[in-house]
Amino acid sequence: MPTERKAAVLGKPVAHSLSPVLHRAAYAALGLDGWSYERIEVDAEGLPGFVRGLGPEWAGLSVTMPGKRAALDFAVRATGRAVAAGAANTLVRTAEGWLADCTDVDGVAGALRCAGGFSGGGTGLVLGAGGTAAATVVAFAELGVRRVVLVVRDPARAAETVAAAGRAGIEADVRGWAEADFGKLAADAAVLVNTVPPAAVAEHAAELAAAPCVLDVIYHPWPTPLAEAAAARGGRVATGLDMLLHQAFGQVEHFTGRPAPREAMRTALREATGSVLPLPIG
Repeated sequence: MPTERKAAVLGKPVAHSLSPVLHRAAYAALGLDGWSYERIEVDAEGLPGFVRGLGPEWAGLSVTMPGKRAALDFAVRATGRAVAAGAANTLVRTAEGWLADCTDVDGVAGALRCAGGFSGGGTGLVLGAGGTAAATVVAFAELGVRRVVLVVRDPARAAETVAAAGRAGIEADVRGWAEADFGKLAADAAVLVNTVPPAAVAEHAAELAAAPCVLDVIYHPWPTPLAEAAAARGGRVATGLDMLLHQAFGQVEHFTGRPAPREAMRTALREATGSVLPLPIG
């Protein structure tokens, strides 16, 4: 095994990624002086060839958009939750080849538990049906949610998230954005996850704030109109920054084989983002 160990985040664009902040802080806290973590711009088409060319010093890869489906397809083995989500944000080198996992599921579940105070159960409400929504419905299954309502502009584009819900054992109901009764849907939901841009939900923020627990995956600029409305109504609010933190714990453990130094990672992320959010970890 080489003494030098490498990891990186792959994506396009990737210059904005905060993953190096988290991983470098983890490796330093663990005393892994020979470890490095970089940002590398790779698109979905280029991912298989890039990963095939990596040497034995590479321990693992974080994968952001647009390569998450390509990462799942490339791997020789995948975790059940990656298969359920239909995407992988993590590739781990193993003796048999590259393993795909989706720690985005940990990101959603951890954000909802620690920042959102969500204890599980009930109906989930998700705005949007992209990749984050698919990871969300798998996280809902882990949290004991058994039904999800997806509100989308074009119901025909929700097929992949509906399929992910089915693989996770969750009943999915799709509603068109124009016809949705946002106030009733939020009032009936135990948890709301917004995966669409803040401007798209601004006019419905007061109605959506009826949900007792809200996760808005946007974290810059913060607060969003939805987060402000939910907090004003006394609800609990989690953010995309909470998600980023909690998904990184599992990646560090995959890559290093050691428990993630959660406090050190949280401190590094808070400092890198101006300490605007508390980022609870327990």
